Amino acid sequence: MPWAEPYHVMAKPMGARCNLACKYCFYLEKEPSLYPGAGVPRMSAETTERFIRDYLASQPGEEVHFAWQGGEPTLAGLDYFKQAVSWQKHYAGGRKVVNALQTNGTLIDAEWAGFLRDEGFLVGISVDGPRELHDGYRVDRGGKPTWEKVMRGLRALRKAGTEFNTLTVVHRRNVKQAERVYDFLREEGSGHMQFIPLVELRPEADERSAGLDHGAPRGGAVGSRSLIARNKVAEAMATECATSEDWGAFLCKIFDVWLRRDVGKVFVQTFEGALSVHVGRGPTMCVFAEKCGRALALEYNGDVYACDHYVYPQHRHGNLMNTPLA
Repeated sequence: MPWAEPYHVMAKPMGARCNLACKYCFYLEKEPSLYPGAGVPRMSAETTERFIRDYLASQPGEEVHFAWQGGEPTLAGLDYFKQAVSWQKHYAGGRKVVNALQTNGTLIDAEWAGFLRDEGFLVGISVDGPRELHDGYRVDRGGKPTWEKVMRGLRALRKAGTEFNTLTVVHRRNVKQAERVYDFLREEGSGHMQFIPLVELRPEADERSAGLDHGAPRGGAVGSRSLIARNKVAEAMATECATSEDWGAFLCKIFDVWLRRDVGKVFVQTFEGALSVHVGRGPTMCVFAEKCGRALALEYNGDVYACDHYVYPQHRHGNLMNTPLA
């Protein structure tokens, strides 16, 4: 039975499992802590089919959007997604299905790119700008830089003609390089850009030495890689971090360039979201909404959580193998 209004589920076929170890990743800690002793996470065929069937059955409207994230979802393998698409076509009942895949891009090759193009996937590539801005924090499990591998995947998508956008985390290293980051993404063919300000709650050594670890879950202090408000914490770490004012300046600088030459050619999620609210069409981003609650997270074992940022035991709603999504 369809739910009254559309809702969103971020499916994580590999849970928190990732082949990278980005220094600011908020989800990587879930791998050992959320399901200790469970082994290598991977969504089973039974769980995947149940999710696809239930999700399609409970969505109103003639177009249904699936979002695949992680961790790193491509670790599930190309055959996994071929089967998932097959189930979507089987259960869609003639409705249009749209898939979005958020990836670090390091495993994307010509075969992946061709499949994603042929099946109409919108691919999100995580890249934080030119090499030195990206490689400072986005490293692999051995601490080695990843920019070359990411760009190889991005360029495979471009060569295949696969639709893609970019997701850029804005942090201490790149926040004062707004025009450089924007021009880089534009030159690499990104027509849709997402910029996400980093607010990292995990304590670091410099914070502990400054007396900023308050003993709350995950430290309670804001990390020095973050963009933080001008307050006592910011003042205590003034040489280590960027501020919320820097984030505002980052957006303003990009807006000025975009307004001058790229309106209608390049789409920036923050600008589009603000415009949608301004003209009365409602929020397109949860951070612009009065209330949240329509964007759930699905872990690899079928557990459903309130949100991607609330994957903690107290925010677990249940398991879709026991309770239909609706």
